[in-house]
Amino acid sequence: MSITTMNASDAAVTEIELAIGGMTCASCANRIERKLNKIDGVTATVNYATEKARVSAPGGVDPAVLVAQVEAAGYTAELPRPQAAEPAAGEPDTESDSTRPLRQRLVASAVLAVPVIAMAMVPALQFTNWQWFSLALASPVVTWAAWPFHRAAWTNLRHGAATMDTLISIGVSAAFVWSLYALQFGTAGEPGMVHPFELTIARGDGTGNIYLEVAAGVTTFILAGRYFEARAKRRAGAALRALLELGAKDVTVLRDGTETRIPIGQLAVGDRFVVRPGERIATDGAVEEGASAVDASMLTGESVPVEVEPGDAVTGSTVNAGGRLIVRATRVGADTQLAQMAKLVEDAQNGKAAAQRLADRISGVFVPVVIALAAATLAFWLGAGAGAAAAFTAAVAVLIIACPCALGLATPTALLVGTGRGAQLGILIKGPEVLESTRRVDTIVLDKTGTVTTGQMSLVEVHVAAGVDETEVLRLAGALENASEHPIAAAIARGARDRVGDLPDVEQFSNVEGLGVHGVVDGHAVLVGRSTLLADWSQPLPPELVTAKATAEAGGRTAVAVAWDGQARAVLVVADVVKPTSARAVAQLRRLGLTPVLLTGDNTTVARAVAAEVGIEASPDTVIAQVLPADKVDVVKRLQTEGRVVAMVGDGVNDAPALAQADLGLAMGTGTDVAIEASDLTLVRGDLRTAVDAIRLSRRTLATIRGNLFWAFAYNLAALPLAAAGLLNPMIAGASMAFSSVFVVANSLRLRRFAAQVDDPPATTAAPVPRSREEAETASAEVVR
Repeated sequence: MSITTMNASDAAVTEIELAIGGMTCASCANRIERKLNKIDGVTATVNYATEKARVSAPGGVDPAVLVAQVEAAGYTAELPRPQAAEPAAGEPDTESDSTRPLRQRLVASAVLAVPVIAMAMVPALQFTNWQWFSLALASPVVTWAAWPFHRAAWTNLRHGAATMDTLISIGVSAAFVWSLYALQFGTAGEPGMVHPFELTIARGDGTGNIYLEVAAGVTTFILAGRYFEARAKRRAGAALRALLELGAKDVTVLRDGTETRIPIGQLAVGDRFVVRPGERIATDGAVEEGASAVDASMLTGESVPVEVEPGDAVTGSTVNAGGRLIVRATRVGADTQLAQMAKLVEDAQNGKAAAQRLADRISGVFVPVVIALAAATLAFWLGAGAGAAAAFTAAVAVLIIACPCALGLATPTALLVGTGRGAQLGILIKGPEVLESTRRVDTIVLDKTGTVTTGQMSLVEVHVAAGVDETEVLRLAGALENASEHPIAAAIARGARDRVGDLPDVEQFSNVEGLGVHGVVDGHAVLVGRSTLLADWSQPLPPELVTAKATAEAGGRTAVAVAWDGQARAVLVVADVVKPTSARAVAQLRRLGLTPVLLTGDNTTVARAVAAEVGIEASPDTVIAQVLPADKVDVVKRLQTEGRVVAMVGDGVNDAPALAQADLGLAMGTGTDVAIEASDLTLVRGDLRTAVDAIRLSRRTLATIRGNLFWAFAYNLAALPLAAAGLLNPMIAGASMAFSSVFVVANSLRLRRFAAQVDDPPATTAAPVPRSREEAETASAEVVR
């Protein structure tokens, strides 16, 4: 809901969520936030990425007052509309069309700008009155297509701020207005006028020069960058939608002894509902009848299913892996743990400061300097007696040359090449904001299940009693477990098939809830399960198997006893095994200057065993176990409050809030959609070594963007003295912009040579973690090279 009310200290406080429109950069979000916080009793946070404002206000505050306050700052605001149903066939999906206006402006400006640029740069295309044709093509680009930049520049001006939008608007407007003046009152409008291809430096009054290609080209390039960025930003809310879609859509309730299927929205607290094997539990509740194993790894991260029986609590959206359950609903709707997790993700995204564009920061200094220089140029030439026309020409030339075409290419070309190369390596980068965190990251938090480990139970050891054949154990136990739906049984059956091939049929199969299974295989009466099951049948484990079982459990693994024909024969050890590449990945992360931290909902014994296997020192600061989703967020927050810049790697729903909270979230592509949507980078292959390549590629791409921005400004800065001296002619301006654009594109193309990290030696020989930020950045630079 967009408006909720709660009591805090006996005073009603209303939580109001506003959808904000018109923001173009992080400074816009900060401006709106400051405006809202001026209202008495109001506390507001504005997220540029999700385009939402979350406001805590006294109960008596009218939402219309908040909307008016935002509009007074020059932006739009409205209460979000309720979640609509799936669009019917033929109806437009407004969510997917949110970037349509920007796309329309981009396509139109590209079609119109290309011939304008071509005619200005190629004298052979300059037919009689070509300049008027260029004006006709460029006018819609400069007015309609560039309107978002002009509107943002006006908003910034009202608040005494300067961003990239200000620079674009000033440069485009100066180029267009001067071209209009030269065409109407100068010699540029005369039939037969051409831009000769010469790079001579000479002073003139500028009335024979037009800069329409500058105005149209800059607008098109910047729109392209904004469009690709908007496509990435639009996905910010997808994590919440994906999370809420995990819940069951309908449920079988028991009313008057009859099973009735109803939509989940009609389920009420106190209702009794049925959960069959393989179904998702509809909502949070308590088991009243039946016993089963519930796969809760989505919420807890534990790889071993949880055994439940009457009286035990179960959580909505977890999976019933075993028997039939009857559950009484205790929480529904927004009160469920799944809904609370969605709120955690949204809170983390709201609290995650959106990185301000590098170009905006540069523009904040560059724009005032350029305006001051233009004013100084005008004053100097007027004082020198050069005449108003010459003085004004020089001042306008300063404004024109200060708007670099390459600025529009600096970020999108590097992102295009970098993300393309990343896709080839199995790395998906969501947007430019992602890259700014990668250089500063010094701590990487690794989820255990599905990230460091395979996330799937596997048969890892077989311990047999004296004189017992291991193959026979696997045949009989595997056949019996193959008839069970329990995840541990499935692991044993899969491991048995891999080792001995086809398994025989089972007769008289029976499941003993919470203990194990028994049945007849090839004429043998077989028991597989807990040692207490064997004891109940007077088939205790011999001493050597008792020792094997204790050793396995001490290492955090699951031991399953096997007996047949009245005698205990073996112990099978099942575990969620570490991926073969995880230890090498941890070593490579250390070389990048990162401190690895293992974070898991599993028990401490398992966590320490996995940490030791991959080369993470087992200390309270680097191995954190038995944590719930909210605790994972708290761990990331605690590390951030200690001054660390945190990256998080995870794959499950339970990791989504922490991925959103972290400065840099990396999701395994083999994991859930929710984790992928909440993250900044997606690792398609599910190999932890890809995280190393992702961080290296992100840092390299960021460095390329920084280099592009430097050169985008540098070439134009070099031409500013010529403009101020009144010596700038159109070809020098065009050549400067063309050369800077070519350089930026060529520099970005170097990212195509980025290569995956070569395997390091084993983790035991990994380099020590650098002790300082400077050492970390030095180590990273060496790896990147």
